[in-house]
Amino acid sequence: MMGNGLFTQTRPEVRRIVPEAKPGTKVVKVVYVVLEAQYQSALSQAVRNINRTRKDLNVEVVGYLVEELRDPENYEMFQKDLADANVFIGSLIFVEELAQKVKAAVEAQRDRMDAVLVFPSMPEVMRLNKLGTFSMSQLGQSQSAIAQFMRKKRQEAGSGFEESMLKLIRTLPKVLKYLPTDKAQDARNFIMSLQFWLGGSPDNLENFLLMISNSYVPDAKDLGITFSDPVVFLDTGIWHPLAPTMYDDVKEYLNWYDTRKDLPANLKGDKAPVVGVILQRSHIVTGDDAHYTAVVMEMEARGAKVVPIFAGGLDFSNPVERFFYNPISKSTMVDCVVSLTGFALVGGPASQDHPRAVQALQKLDVPYLVALPLVFQTTDEWMDSSLGLHPIQVALQVALPELDGGLEPIVFSGRDSRTGKSHALYDRVEQLCTRAVKWAELKRKPKADKKLAITVFSFPPDKGNVGTAAYLNVFSSIHSVLTELKKDGYNVEGLPENSEALIEEIIHDKEAKYNSPDLNIAYRMETREYERLTPYHKALEESWGKAPGKLNSDGQNLLVYGRQFGNVFIGVQPTFGYEGDPMRLLFSKSASPHHGFAAYYTFLEHIFEADAVLHFGTHGSLEFMPGKQVGMSDMCFPDSLIGNIPNVYYYAANNPSEATIAKRRSYANTISYLTPPAENAGLYKGLKQLSELISSYQGLKDTGRGQQIVSSIISTAKQCNLDKDVELPEEDAVLEAEERDTVVGRVYGKLMEIESRLLPCGLHVIGEPPSAMEAVATLVNIGAIDRPEEKIRGLPGILARAVGRDIEDVYRGNDKGVLKDVTLLNDITQACRTAIGAFVEQTTNSKGQVVEVASKLGSVFGLNFNEPWVKALNQTKFSGADKQEMRTLFEFLGFCLEQVTADNELGGLKQALEGRFVEPGPGGDPIRNPKVLPTGKNIHALDPQAIPTTAAMLSAKIVVDRLLERQKVENDGKYPETIALVLWGTDNIKTYGESLGQVLSIVGVRPVPDALGRVNKVEAIPLEELGRPRVDVVVNCSGVFRDLFINQMNLLDRAIKLVAELDEPDEMNFVRKHAKEQAAELGLSVRQAATRVYSNASGSYSSNVNLAIENSSWNDEKQLQDMYLSRKSFAFDSDSPGAGMAERREIFEKALATADATFQNLDSSEISLTDVSHYFDSDPTKLVQSLRGDKKKPSAYIADTTTANAQVRTLSETVRLDARTKMLNPKWYEGMLSSGYEGVREIEKRLTNTMGWSATSGTVDNWVYEEANSTFIEDEEMQKRLLETNPNSFRKLVATFLEANGRGYWETTEDNIDRLRQLYQDVEDRIEGIDK
Repeated sequence: MMGNGLFTQTRPEVRRIVPEAKPGTKVVKVVYVVLEAQYQSALSQAVRNINRTRKDLNVEVVGYLVEELRDPENYEMFQKDLADANVFIGSLIFVEELAQKVKAAVEAQRDRMDAVLVFPSMPEVMRLNKLGTFSMSQLGQSQSAIAQFMRKKRQEAGSGFEESMLKLIRTLPKVLKYLPTDKAQDARNFIMSLQFWLGGSPDNLENFLLMISNSYVPDAKDLGITFSDPVVFLDTGIWHPLAPTMYDDVKEYLNWYDTRKDLPANLKGDKAPVVGVILQRSHIVTGDDAHYTAVVMEMEARGAKVVPIFAGGLDFSNPVERFFYNPISKSTMVDCVVSLTGFALVGGPASQDHPRAVQALQKLDVPYLVALPLVFQTTDEWMDSSLGLHPIQVALQVALPELDGGLEPIVFSGRDSRTGKSHALYDRVEQLCTRAVKWAELKRKPKADKKLAITVFSFPPDKGNVGTAAYLNVFSSIHSVLTELKKDGYNVEGLPENSEALIEEIIHDKEAKYNSPDLNIAYRMETREYERLTPYHKALEESWGKAPGKLNSDGQNLLVYGRQFGNVFIGVQPTFGYEGDPMRLLFSKSASPHHGFAAYYTFLEHIFEADAVLHFGTHGSLEFMPGKQVGMSDMCFPDSLIGNIPNVYYYAANNPSEATIAKRRSYANTISYLTPPAENAGLYKGLKQLSELISSYQGLKDTGRGQQIVSSIISTAKQCNLDKDVELPEEDAVLEAEERDTVVGRVYGKLMEIESRLLPCGLHVIGEPPSAMEAVATLVNIGAIDRPEEKIRGLPGILARAVGRDIEDVYRGNDKGVLKDVTLLNDITQACRTAIGAFVEQTTNSKGQVVEVASKLGSVFGLNFNEPWVKALNQTKFSGADKQEMRTLFEFLGFCLEQVTADNELGGLKQALEGRFVEPGPGGDPIRNPKVLPTGKNIHALDPQAIPTTAAMLSAKIVVDRLLERQKVENDGKYPETIALVLWGTDNIKTYGESLGQVLSIVGVRPVPDALGRVNKVEAIPLEELGRPRVDVVVNCSGVFRDLFINQMNLLDRAIKLVAELDEPDEMNFVRKHAKEQAAELGLSVRQAATRVYSNASGSYSSNVNLAIENSSWNDEKQLQDMYLSRKSFAFDSDSPGAGMAERREIFEKALATADATFQNLDSSEISLTDVSHYFDSDPTKLVQSLRGDKKKPSAYIADTTTANAQVRTLSETVRLDARTKMLNPKWYEGMLSSGYEGVREIEKRLTNTMGWSATSGTVDNWVYEEANSTFIEDEEMQKRLLETNPNSFRKLVATFLEANGRGYWETTEDNIDRLRQLYQDVEDRIEGIDK
């Protein structure tokens, strides 16, 4: 990979020019630091010209790219160069840690140097400016006119500093009148310098160096140097490589365009698609524009007209307004926009104004693609890197444009390491231009002619699993989408009547889905045709041999499964292919896609000729195929597979992290859909009986019957297996009144925890608004959270204060099982439901649907008396609640209700298919962040440098304190020495970095924001303030977290190594204690031994334990543990961040062997431990036990921050809670079964995931399997329903019960096992079509 693990190996020597010594010639030495290399060739030319033409003055110059200063040798050389420099120039220094280095080095020489010029950069670097009497160090402090002007301009220009500098140039003459003459001259020179610099041409830079030497370098002052004024280029305009000039007027440009002799006839007039291209002015003025020329010419070669515009500052919204609209009709003139700057539309790298950008792009209403020039790496370095793009470039130039709605981060240009000049990467330019023209054509093509390929997933591979997607009823949704598209004019010929008929056509089973072993074959692709149309097929042979292979093939042909209806094809994406092969699952890196997988996408592009592909639901495997993390090359499989087809992807709104992977690696326009509304789990069977007993106890506890009822409560609680969660005395124990209250309080607390747990009921159907009942459940949860930044108090807090209590105290009492607090909290919960129910009722129609929210709520808020929620609460003990606080809250809830019902999921899809702009919006949990609503937006993550936020650090500390407290109680009062924990991408987006904050908090470190509020630094909290030892960690980051938050992995690694090197006693710093021991054992330095941040190898995801369990392809637990170790032992090293993930298995095992506890977070009500396989896939509990010297099993904890009252439970408590509220809860499984075919699969999945926990942690109680067996197998009526609805999934359910027993996780009667074996045989026969 890279020599020293840094991102770039380029050396400043290529930018050094030393003139020959000539007698009598004065030499001025100039040192410069820039972000990008486009100034290098123009500046070198300027210096060579001075040295060639002048006898009296020569210039010595050396330049550094800011990224090169990471290398200690380069930094030392930089300091040496500054020691004898006359002039320092810096520009666009926005990377915090490097800005600090520049500041330190320049500050040491600033007083000695003749001039220091810093153009837009971090404020602390800007303050280094010094030009005679002019300096910016007074910026923000001084009363001087110029400082005030700058300050005002900075506040006005949301788009950041560079814009205000440009405004300053234009308005400076007015300001200079107020300054004393010498100061005015120096300020004028500074502004002139900025004009020269932004002018960027060799002539401008030559005159710039002459002016500075003449005015400020003592040796050169008496040489009588003359220089010209800056040649000023247009600030914004239209540039075309063949045009004679830059245009300031779009009409003039179009006149020139249409008279071009070289232009084919199809590009004249208005038949061709028009692509608007956005360029950076500095590349044009410095003459570094070869890469721009290549894109413009390639677009024209692909049949598009091009309007290339540029801007000098970093606000591109104005030129978009000026040049992308038809000058006469004022309508949008372009069909697609491609930005080649890589920056956010408004504000570039420093500070962005996303709302303004989105406004400009919504008005334009065309697809917006943001391609990337390589900034911090040379072309070869990017090609060789498994990471792909440099993480800082990902943060600045991928994450930020996504917030504007930008798509398709394709790298289109590299740079030459010697000259610093940009050059086009031709195959990437071709990919970018072809895709841009395809998006543009979606805008122009008639709907009846558009071809759409809908892709569904089947995971794990089994016919019962076709149409898998998180929380989505896939076939009902597809039916609803196609019905709508048909109405809209798309050709969907032969669409079946309903979703059941649609399933049958695709799964090809007429008779109750039996008698057909295979899916419907839509196309048989001969091997020769496949090889001709799939240029990368050879790359797959290493993993899969020659085509056609065994998967999706009949031995001669490759098979594409699916069915066509008119111009719509519904196809089944093949699976990874190695799920069932334990040896393949052990490999530390993932295998390539197989031939059948490639053939599917080849069919869509070349045979069906799709205009767009719609991936239906979360999620398939395309975006997880091997390749670079971000910034694909043509060797990366996601890029090869998607080819040139615009990709639209329905993605669950609560999963922004994986949606972002789909966006970056498969170029998807991700459109969000709502997860099913959450309802309270409620109580059933014995739990309901228990709740009734408790109610009667509260009425009769002081009579003689108290003792008797408590005995019944104890025995019923034991029958419900609550004795595992609550300490219960014997049934016949004689208890005092207070002890009785304590027992009942604890049981009641547990019941309320089960009853009020949220669970998504049923599956979502695209385009169906929620019912009133569902809306109430969602609003109750939104209304429970305090939102200090919006000055909104949560309803439980308002109600608690109405009866003179503080809600936090009530939570604490409830957690301890204090009866009066448990009762009060239950009353508060019921009152919240009643008040919000009364509010929602105002907008509910007779069918129980929420309609016309805005107009109906208008009249509610118009009344200032008798508001529905006040009326509802008047009947309760909370009638004195603060009316103003409630009104503020309910106004917010009214807004949320509008958002919940303002469904745009079909609207968003139609916009994408019509080649229009889809509004971007954050993904996440709608309860924490209602901005996620309405769905149907193009999901983005967040600015990775913004986390963890201060609020997230506070929440993190609460959880860490509870975790350490709980572990101390269970560990004889001793703190744990090491905690092994998992970081997920999505939960850090939803919580703005809470779990990231937990790691920092555990080791006793806090983040320090920089001047722009970005988190790139940490400092240790002193032990006196911390008040406890620093606890060691082993951090396992999911592959998705690694892709999205590599900067934060860098931060964590720096934090842990900082702590390991503190001079503190071992008993107060376990990180240092362990690192010293491991350093001695492994012969490493303490810093190397303190490697604690791990993930998969770049481009690989998951430990594959989940694949092995879902497909029953594993022999024993050791094999699962080996998979985990071989795939998860890749470390990130902040000392060589460019090296990507390097295998460090020895340190990984040694660190895990010290773990006393394992830990994960649950962050939202929709996903719990058994809903998805990710959680057990990352669980190292039994693995730690096998690595520990004493073979002691570590404690395992789960933090649950899904409600305002954060909890830390043991893993086994959480698994029990999950089983009771989901798999064994009639409300949940009946909700699932109402979705039919997909519902059976959901039930089977919960059982398989439960067995996953048995395999990785051994925390599943026997009764969970026993109850599941009696619910789904012993109940013959239920058994029949499951079998009829989805026989394949039912077969898997039966097989999982047998496997759980065979592997020793479930002990049961021989009768049960015999019944299951017989049942398995019967189902198998029916599926194979043998009727008995």
